[in-house]
Amino acid sequence: MTRLGYARVSTADQNTELQIRELEAAGCERIYRDQGVSGTTTSRPELDKMLDRLSRGDEVVVWKLDRLGRNTRHLLELLDGFTERGIKFRSLRDGIATDPDSELGGAIARAMVTIISAFAQLERDQLSERTRAGMAVAASHGRKAGRREITADHANVKRAHELKAQGLKPADIGKIIGTSRATVYRYLSMGLH
Repeated sequence: MTRLGYARVSTADQNTELQIRELEAAGCERIYRDQGVSGTTTSRPELDKMLDRLSRGDEVVVWKLDRLGRNTRHLLELLDGFTERGIKFRSLRDGIATDPDSELGGAIARAMVTIISAFAQLERDQLSERTRAGMAVAASHGRKAGRREITADHANVKRAHELKAQGLKPADIGKIIGTSRATVYRYLSMGLH
């Protein structure tokens, strides 16, 4: 049996340090981390690697249930898949554990997972509604809502190009300038003036 941890944060400026510490304390032998990836995305690079690596008897450990996913249907599909494959699951902060080879985490655990994930999805949906409402108010006042537009003249764009010219990989560039690899690719696609 291998105990595998999974950590995730939604933005590049957040970090997984607290999650990692608790997963290590829980005895995780390997920890998969998705940085700057939404929990609503069903396919995530590190999550996909972990899912491919799992085998019967392994245990998946997360810090909180919403780190595994913020979409109720996807979360339940993942947990059903764990059960079908004979994989244990534990959420440290939510106090939920399942073991398909025993009575641990039967109907009560599934009900708790459903309730917790439904509230996580509700929180995400409400945030989206508030964002859309705020954008509509800004537009009605003649203002543009959202982030400032990043152009090729931005310091991070220029720095990304400099580091790429030095032979660094996008993942390393992202660590240096403090952004995600996807953002680095976007910066590198911008021509410099």
